[in-house]
Amino acid sequence: MAARFTALIPRLLALTVIWLLGAATFTLAADKKATPPTTGADPAQAAKPTVLTVPDVRNKAYVFAKGILQDAGLAWRVRGAVQGYSANVVVWQSPSPGSRVIDNGAPIVSVRLSKNAAYGERGLPENEAPYTGTRVVYLTDWREAHEQSTQSTSTQATTSEPSTTTAETAPTTTTEPSTTTEPEPETRKPDFEVPGAPAEPADEVTLSQRARQLAKRMDAMPKPTNRLVNYWLYQHSWIVTGARFGWHDGAEALRILIKVDQSLERRFDFGARSETVARRVLAYVEAQKK
Repeated sequence: MAARFTALIPRLLALTVIWLLGAATFTLAADKKATPPTTGADPAQAAKPTVLTVPDVRNKAYVFAKGILQDAGLAWRVRGAVQGYSANVVVWQSPSPGSRVIDNGAPIVSVRLSKNAAYGERGLPENEAPYTGTRVVYLTDWREAHEQSTQSTSTQATTSEPSTTTAETAPTTTTEPSTTTEPEPETRKPDFEVPGAPAEPADEVTLSQRARQLAKRMDAMPKPTNRLVNYWLYQHSWIVTGARFGWHDGAEALRILIKVDQSLERRFDFGARSETVARRVLAYVEAQKK
């Protein structure tokens, strides 16, 4: 029995070797079939950039123009002899209102100001944004440069047979003009009149609403960041200046603002100076309303 088993060993070894070779060949063939051909990326499918629309800040007080530009994702810089005091008025801007620019960080909008003769220049001027601005790139220039880059990188000429199909002309449909009219902007009665002060923008929220929005955002702030602190400073300046101009609900907005400043003092140990300013303006506003 042992001798017979010993005689079968060479045959078993030979069968094992044949089976291993066959399995390797099958695996190699399967790998070759499973590998799909690689295709290059289509250069025409480029990521679309984020586009910003430049708002119109002309004829607005500089303190409000800064807030509008910041909310739009833009930076700013003052040009000319008149410096960046809060009550001075924007008389020129570049890029022009409605321009579409690439969001490459914080595109810089240049402004020129005129002095507000009825409202003196107080404090220190702020002639540029407190954060780093970026160069303005217009959407039209970006498209032109992108098209040129696409054409220069397309080195392989492709030939195609002329299409024999013609596009059918879609029937034109006429639409009746809309009969709905836009509601007239809300007019707000000022709390008191200040000679030379700009009128409250009807397309902006009231001062008290702005103060509530600021309080809500600051209450949700886990820790102070540069962006949130800048937001607080600009909204604070907007509310204080608007209240001083006699805008509607100024006293109520200042009371909310003082509570915001007190909360920041307790939580993060800053805001005392801003609270002092808000209290001083509140006393002025209440005296004017009597």
